[in-house]
Amino acid sequence: MSTGATRRSVVLGTGVLALAGALPRSARAEDVRKAHGLSSFGELKYAPDFPNFDYVNPMAPRGGRFSTHLVQTFGNQAFDTFDTLNPYVFRGNGAAGINLTFDSLMVRALDEPDALYGLVARSVEISPDGLTYRFALRPHAHFHDGSPLTARDAAFSLTVLKEKGHPTIAQVIGDVAEARADGDEILVVRFAPGRSRDLPLIVAGLPIFSAKFFEGRDFEAQTLKPLLGSGPYQVGRIDIGRFIELERVTDYWAADLPVMVGQNNFDQLRYEYFRDRQVAFEAFKGGAYTYRQEFTSRIWATGYDFPAAREGRVKRETLPDTSPANIQGWFFNTRREVFKDPRVREAISLCFDFPWTNRTAMFGSYERTVSFFQKTDLMATGKPSAEELALLEPFSGQVPAEVFGEAWTPPVPDGSGQDRALLARAVALLKEAGCTREGGALRLPSGKPIEFEFLDSDSVWEPIVQPFIRNLGLIGIKARQRAVDAAQYQARVRDFDFDVTSRAASGDATPGPELREAYGSRAAAIPGSNNLAGIADPVIDALLDRIANAGSRASLTVACRALDRVMRAGRYWIPMWYSPEYRLALWDMYGRPAKLPTYGLGVPALWWYDEAKARRIGRG
Repeated sequence: MSTGATRRSVVLGTGVLALAGALPRSARAEDVRKAHGLSSFGELKYAPDFPNFDYVNPMAPRGGRFSTHLVQTFGNQAFDTFDTLNPYVFRGNGAAGINLTFDSLMVRALDEPDALYGLVARSVEISPDGLTYRFALRPHAHFHDGSPLTARDAAFSLTVLKEKGHPTIAQVIGDVAEARADGDEILVVRFAPGRSRDLPLIVAGLPIFSAKFFEGRDFEAQTLKPLLGSGPYQVGRIDIGRFIELERVTDYWAADLPVMVGQNNFDQLRYEYFRDRQVAFEAFKGGAYTYRQEFTSRIWATGYDFPAAREGRVKRETLPDTSPANIQGWFFNTRREVFKDPRVREAISLCFDFPWTNRTAMFGSYERTVSFFQKTDLMATGKPSAEELALLEPFSGQVPAEVFGEAWTPPVPDGSGQDRALLARAVALLKEAGCTREGGALRLPSGKPIEFEFLDSDSVWEPIVQPFIRNLGLIGIKARQRAVDAAQYQARVRDFDFDVTSRAASGDATPGPELREAYGSRAAAIPGSNNLAGIADPVIDALLDRIANAGSRASLTVACRALDRVMRAGRYWIPMWYSPEYRLALWDMYGRPAKLPTYGLGVPALWWYDEAKARRIGRG
C-alpha cells in the first residue's frame, strides 16, 4: 500500500503546464499562448479535436458494481478507518473515493508522463511572463444539485485550500498570489514571481468546491455530510469505519467530453475497510469485495487455494508495472538525537538482510530499491556526468565526498540472515561516530543508549522487522517494534512522534514542487507534511528548487540525479523493495481495455462490469 503520493496520483489527480515559464519577459502581449492541453515541457500527444484517450474502450458498457479496499491514500486518509468525508484538510481520517465526487480544471492523460487536457476548463491562456493563467470554463459545468459551477467556485477552492487545506496541499500552492473570477466563465490565477515550474499543473488538478455550499460552514471541520461536488460519482451509503458507497451520477455533465469517454462505467463503487490484512483477505475469499491488488507476497504465494479460486470464479493475474516504482523504505526521524549522525543511520541499515528477507519472508517477489527515483531515467547511476558535476561542485565541502563518486547503493548481504562482515562494518561505523559499548549495550557519545522503536500499524511487518531487530541486538542496539491502531498511528506520524516508520510514496515521471513537501527544510517543521525524516539541508533545498524550476526534461533529469546522489549519501532511510508487476485478484466479472496505459492501472475508472461473466460465476 502506498501513501504520500505525488501530485498526479493524489492531490491532486492531475496538473497543468509550465510552458509559459520559458517564455521571455520581453514578449509582446500578442504572444499570449492559448492551449487545449498542457504539459510540463509543452509536449502533447492529443490534438484539439481528439475523440477519446487511446487507452479507453469508448464503447464500454455501463452498470454493475465494483468493490475493493483502499490501497493508496492522500491528504488525511488512513487505510483502515474513516470518520470524515473531507480528505482535503488536516483533521480526521478521510473516506476513500471522495476525489471521484469532484471535478478539476484539467485531467491527466495516463499514456503521457505529465500531460493534461481540459475538463471544467475548455482552454487556458498563459501570459508571456508565465505568471498569469486565464482558464476558460465550460458554461454547462454544474454541481450535483444542478447549480452552475463557475469561476467563482474555482477561485474560492484555490483560496480555501491555500489557507485551510491539508499541509500536503497548502504548502505546495503557497505561491498562488491570487485566484479571482472574471465573470462566470473566466478564472484568473496569478502566481508569485519565481513560482515553480509545475505549480500551474498542481492548480489545474485541485478539486473544485461549491462556494455557496461552504457559506456558514467550517471548511476544516470533520463532517459526515457529503460535500457538494460535480464529479462522476456522489456519496451514497456509509457506515463509519466499515464501508463507503459511491453512486454514479447518471446525468453527469461531462460524461461525453473526450477526457471522460469510456470511463466511470460502474453504477456503484464500494470501498471496504478492515483493521487487519488477514481479515481483509478472508472477506475477499467470501466475496465481500471483488477486486484486490495483492501486496502481501505470502498471501499471493500460498493463500489462493480456496474453492472460488480453484473453480475459476476468482482469478489471479500479473500485469507489467511500467510506471515509476513506489519509493518505499524505513525512514529515520532525524529529529531524534539517536539518528543525528549519518554513520549511526548507516550502521543500522547494514543490519537488514534484504536477500534473506526476500527469500524467506517474501517468496522472492521483490527487487531491492536503491534510489529515490527507482525505475526511471532520473535515477543516479555510476559517477556523476559533467552536467551533474556542474550542479554539485558549488556544494563541495557541504556534502559528503562520496557524492562525487559512484552513486551509493546498499551493500548486498550474503543472504545468510546474519552477514558477519556487514555487522562488523556496522560496529566500525559506530565506533567512528564516537559510540561506545558498556555492558553489552551501545551508547551515543552523549552517553545515551542507542535504542529506538519501529512504529507500524499492521502486524504483517513482524516477520520482516523481528529478524532485523535480532541483528541489531547482535551489535548492541536495542530496538523494538510497536504496532498501534490506525488512529493512533496516523496521529503519531502527523506529529512526527516516532523513531522509525515505513512509508511508500508513489513515484513520478516528472517530479516538481511536491518534492519540497517531502524533503524540504520548511516541511520538516510542519506537522502532517510528508517530510518524515525531518530533512533540513540547504543543499537539498537548492536542488529541490532546481527540480521545481527545470525548463527542460534534460535539465530536470540532471537535477534529479544530483538530488538522488545527495539524498542517498545522507542515509535518511533504509530502502526497501518494489515489485516489477501488478498482482491482481478478482472475482471474474469485469472487463478492461486490452492495453493498460503506461502510468497506471486505471482502476476502476477504465474498467467495466461484464454481465455475462458475472452470470457464469453466479454473481449476475
